[in-house]
Amino acid sequence: MDSRHHPLPPRDEMLRAFLGRDSGFDGVFVTAVATTGIFCRPSCPARKPRPENVAFFPTPREALLHGFRPCLRCRPLEPAGSTPDWLAPLLEAVEAEPERRWRDDDLRRLGLQPERVRRWFQGQHGMSFHAYARARRLGAALGQIRTGADVTSTALEHGWDSLSGFGEAFRRLFGSPPSHATDAPVLLLKRLVTPLGPMLAAGAGDDLALLEFVDRRMLATQLERLRHRLGCAMVPGACPALERTTEQLGEYFAGSRRDFSLPLELPGTQFRKTVWERLAAIPYGVTTTYGALARGLGRPSAARAVARAVGDNRLAIVIPCHRVVGSDGDLTGYGGGLWRKRRLLDHERRNAEAAEPMSF
Repeated sequence: MDSRHHPLPPRDEMLRAFLGRDSGFDGVFVTAVATTGIFCRPSCPARKPRPENVAFFPTPREALLHGFRPCLRCRPLEPAGSTPDWLAPLLEAVEAEPERRWRDDDLRRLGLQPERVRRWFQGQHGMSFHAYARARRLGAALGQIRTGADVTSTALEHGWDSLSGFGEAFRRLFGSPPSHATDAPVLLLKRLVTPLGPMLAAGAGDDLALLEFVDRRMLATQLERLRHRLGCAMVPGACPALERTTEQLGEYFAGSRRDFSLPLELPGTQFRKTVWERLAAIPYGVTTTYGALARGLGRPSAARAVARAVGDNRLAIVIPCHRVVGSDGDLTGYGGGLWRKRRLLDHERRNAEAAEPMSF
């Protein structure tokens, strides 16, 4: 995704974001420090310099061209939210042994500080590492029980010392005892890295139910609404829907895909479903307004209700609510942040223009 030629926010706004370590501005700009010759993400945890020594650039490319080198602590050349090198061996070990019960001593044996691991998982997944690993263990146990495995042996194989402890953890997550595992609906969660920051995807089988930027303030609310409407539990895992979403999202950002071909799970009122269907029909590279959507639905006075339905969209990019703008053309109301909305629209406009035939 080409990120050049994007206007920067006002300097005082960028300075507040940098001094406040605001991760919501990661991807909007990078900060270069004249006294050290280093450039960083806005969220970099390093000690902050004096404001007069700070310069801002829209992308790492511009900072490099001005002679600055990337910070070794926040790694601004890597995609925002990507897995740091120091953590990769642990994540590989968890995926290789999803049934393993991890303790702090296990982390230390891998050369990792438990507190550092906890902070990363809390920031990227909204839960501690141990909660994440426990959810993976329960998800793996559920899959094994559904294939006919004995509950007691499954509990022991997945790190529980007692059947009662396993049953209680299982009920808290899935809402039913292990003996009813075949009836427990589950959505699987996967964190995806994109050029605009990490996203969280949720799906089951072939159907995608959620795709949101992890720093969206309404993400927890969206997950809870989805859990309530589907009556399901959510655990980290993999399924065909998440694999196809990862592939097609990569193609979208590479500029080779304009439309998504993913079966969608869209629980909601009939009105909201109708609005979401209209959103999905907005052509690539084109924008519309809330008023135009309302008129297209035959309800010209319902622009505010349409706006609320657009804001409740749980499938960012796939259902392109970023293509809806204000009546005056200004960018308004995007849960992932207006800077992302601007980047998405710029990305689509450039690709749409590049595909147009030349006129003579």
